[in-house]
Amino acid sequence: MRTLVVACLTTLADPRGACDTTPKVESADVPLYPPLSLRAPSGGTVEVATPVVLAPMAGITNPAYRQLCLEQGAGLYVCEMITSRGIVERNPKTFDMLAFAPGETVRSVQLYGVDPEVLARGTRIVCEELGVHHIDLNLGCPVPKVTRKGGGGVLPWKTDRLAAILRATVAAADAYGVPVTIKTRIGIDADHETFLDAGRIAQDAGVAAIALHARTVQEAYAGHAHWDRIAELVEAVDIPVLGNGDIWEASDATDMIAQTGAAGVVVGRGCLGRPWLFADLARAFAGLDPRPYPTLGEVAAMLRRHAELLAGLHGERWGLIDLRKHMAWYFKGFPVGGEVRRGLSTVSSFAELDDLLGRLDPEATLPADELGKPRGRQGTPRAHVTLPYGWLDSREVGDADLSDAESDVSGG
Repeated sequence: MRTLVVACLTTLADPRGACDTTPKVESADVPLYPPLSLRAPSGGTVEVATPVVLAPMAGITNPAYRQLCLEQGAGLYVCEMITSRGIVERNPKTFDMLAFAPGETVRSVQLYGVDPEVLARGTRIVCEELGVHHIDLNLGCPVPKVTRKGGGGVLPWKTDRLAAILRATVAAADAYGVPVTIKTRIGIDADHETFLDAGRIAQDAGVAAIALHARTVQEAYAGHAHWDRIAELVEAVDIPVLGNGDIWEASDATDMIAQTGAAGVVVGRGCLGRPWLFADLARAFAGLDPRPYPTLGEVAAMLRRHAELLAGLHGERWGLIDLRKHMAWYFKGFPVGGEVRRGLSTVSSFAELDDLLGRLDPEATLPADELGKPRGRQGTPRAHVTLPYGWLDSREVGDADLSDAESDVSGG
């Protein structure tokens, strides 16, 4: 049996601090929130001192971004979604994505797949060859090119395939003492909910915890998350439930737990351009008063650190090109100016970046009305969810080949 403790915290003023497994967060005498314990059937445990998980996001949560968030606050930082078939077929691009930052003492991977045996084989490979400590399964992706083939967030409708996938993956991971969690949604739409069945099946299969994005596949990322459904799941199962959806500020996380009884939270879009959110979450979960929102100068310093980490991963030019998509998120709401914004959107060298950041007013503050606003993709609910023909006719899929539903698209 092994127990790994995840706890690391630096401060916004010291973004280069080292990470180790010793808790560093000042706290009250009695912790307000217990740690999140993810336990494999054989007893192997990953214990997350601050019950916060970074959601995998395609093109975002690479080793550089995970390291940046890790330097801010304690939590579990999950790698971008990896397709299990790509692992089994030894796809070089897939293995390039299975890189870890120096500070990642706990290696966490989200896998995606639709075939139990392929998922089990992929699980054995990452546990045996890469020393992964935690595996999450993506069962919430709402992307039409995935759902139209029966994958992602619509797969839990087929309870036989869901159970087979979970049993096979848990068994493969448990041979290494590695806990398995899943992330799913409320259901396909309001008339075809799956989350309660998924929770019970997961519990029976030995899954360590279930994360619920409290929206349906049809809702995608639109509207408000239904936190009451998280509370329903908490009541229905005995394993830890993690809540996901509409966590824009640290206070949203503590409110979610107070309202739902969840064991922790999963943070996705809320941390886009705001890696210091994990420092805010660490303070909130430790019962400490919130800090002021960072000034524009502090935001610029954080972005500069992000650039360095990306350059270490991809080289200067490609690292800074990758950084471009983060610019609007970092400076959302700040008085940056059109010329500087345009320059930041095309930056490709540190010289350009430093020149543009030097033009900012370091003392500028974020307007109060910008706090708590959604970040990243939103959109509107879909008119309908694209499904395979006859998908809703039965809750079983049998031995049908769903391999066309496998994709490198991440989301949940």
